[in-house]
Amino acid sequence: MIRLDGVSRTFRGPRGTVDALHEVSLDVRDGEFVAVVGRSGCGKSTLLRMVAGLLETSGGRILVGGTPVAGPRRDVALVFQRPALLPWRSVLDNVLLPVEMFGWKRGAYRGRALALLETAGLGGFEKRLPHELSGGMQQRVALCRSLIGRPKVMLMDEPFSALDALTREELAGELQRVHMESAATTLFVTHSIDEAVLLADRVAVLTPRPGRIRKIVEVNIPRPRTLGRNEHQAEVARCSAELHELLMSRAGEEGAETFTPITSLGRRPPTS
Repeated sequence: MIRLDGVSRTFRGPRGTVDALHEVSLDVRDGEFVAVVGRSGCGKSTLLRMVAGLLETSGGRILVGGTPVAGPRRDVALVFQRPALLPWRSVLDNVLLPVEMFGWKRGAYRGRALALLETAGLGGFEKRLPHELSGGMQQRVALCRSLIGRPKVMLMDEPFSALDALTREELAGELQRVHMESAATTLFVTHSIDEAVLLADRVAVLTPRPGRIRKIVEVNIPRPRTLGRNEHQAEVARCSAELHELLMSRAGEEGAETFTPITSLGRRPPTS
């Protein structure tokens, strides 16, 4: 569904050039959930914006559904770090915003919007304004908004990073359930090892800038998954440890000694 073929991105400015990504190649299969992890500044968000058609590549090509990406598409939804809700619109009207933007018939989507809000635990909050909701509830509204048009592809840029650890864990579980139901092809950028293991079929690990694919880790754990005690706890721990080692490995990479991994959905690992 998503194909990156030797994709590079260079930013040019008055102080010189910055190579953000270099020859990244990745195939995301139809219905697959792929997480992208790496150090700050390795180009994760840049990669996502190029797939969304918000940035052009400096080299290589990106295809979605076999078609080259030339700009934003109606069948591709993007969820940002912040909910980006319009403060003067109700919860329901925020969810229906893409319907209005694309000129679809509002009446044909109102029932779906209400059903999505009910599924997200927001039934009864349709008329509330964003400031009346918690941060976690606002991000649920943003998730419903992204799903209103039944997108084939979901692009998510650290959507839970601004939330507390318990809310992140709760919403990660919710996203896991939504993905199992919608089967949308999902590319998910995160700093959290645990989020990646909880959600992804595969995890692409990027090197420090310029970002390259260092390794793709398979997560062969049955769903639904949990970070608590369960029969697959050993495999969860193994995948987490492998990602931790890849991200911590110095292997001649500048700045590796300053990296502190984010595990347990926001909690730092204990020091020895």
